[in-house]
Amino acid sequence: MHKLFAAALLGGIASMAAQAADTELNLYSARHYQTDEALYKNFEKATGIKINRIEAQEDALLERIKNEGANSPADVFITVDATRLAKADELGIFAEVKSKVLDSRIPAHLRTGEWFAFSTRARVIVYNKLAIKAEDVQTYEQLADPKLKGQVCVRGGMHPYNLSLGAAMIAHEGEAKTEAWVRGLVANFARAPKGGDTDQIKAVGAGECGVALANSYYVARMMRSSAPEDRKAMEAVKVVWPNQQSWGTHINVSGGGMLKTAPHKEAAVKFLEYLASDEAQIYFADGNNEWPTVPSVKVKNPALERLGPFKADTLEIGKTSKGAITAQKIFDRAGWR
Repeated sequence: MHKLFAAALLGGIASMAAQAADTELNLYSARHYQTDEALYKNFEKATGIKINRIEAQEDALLERIKNEGANSPADVFITVDATRLAKADELGIFAEVKSKVLDSRIPAHLRTGEWFAFSTRARVIVYNKLAIKAEDVQTYEQLADPKLKGQVCVRGGMHPYNLSLGAAMIAHEGEAKTEAWVRGLVANFARAPKGGDTDQIKAVGAGECGVALANSYYVARMMRSSAPEDRKAMEAVKVVWPNQQSWGTHINVSGGGMLKTAPHKEAAVKFLEYLASDEAQIYFADGNNEWPTVPSVKVKNPALERLGPFKADTLEIGKTSKGAITAQKIFDRAGWR
């Protein structure tokens, strides 16, 4: 009798623990946007699930997950850039997620089954309208044309944003053509790579260089800025959606997945599904100037509306990320550091 009572008691405790597990979610995030605060609060309000969040650089978070092993408290890992998500995937940390919601809302080329893209940003060309002719900067390939010698500004080749573009180029054009393109691009540098994407846009606006590569959300952020220097820079520049007549403008992502060792798997899936909801998708657009991955969601961000529609590259995001190592080798050989 005592044994039966003990077994029932233990079963009850286990049941209570299982119920308690659904009331919290441990999130490891490498997204460093203050605007995401409302996103998390909205999830907590809608579900009653409390988010315990740890923010750090993705390398530090992945090292922490690796060291924690099977005892990791992390349920979900999210970050920006496909190459970073692929790096996490290569470590084997993600679990396969079976969700009709995610499969039906997120296009197939923007998910792998283990990690999912929840917002996108485009790698655009920004040029000084007084120094450069629009017809000379309609494609990524044209940035390697000798006529642009001394005109190109770009951040370092080791940055994932550029590695992802290089990986996409490899997938579409092959390694040989990509290396030739990178060598031509490097030969056209106006200066040694430095700073972030915003610095490249400002350099184009100031006439320090004629053309640059930048992620679209940096452009949109400056378009919405009230700072006089940002407004002045944007008056001098124009934006191009590259490769509209070929494979389309390169797209990168922000996304994440559930860990294999997640102690709160039900809450983790609910959170991932929430990120694909209309509410969250609209927030990505309004809060951080990113595009939703869910096609049916309409963007009302004035800056994104001003940028207008474009043909996006539909290369499978998994293929984009896997070419990053090859892209890095090509960049190193060509001197893009």
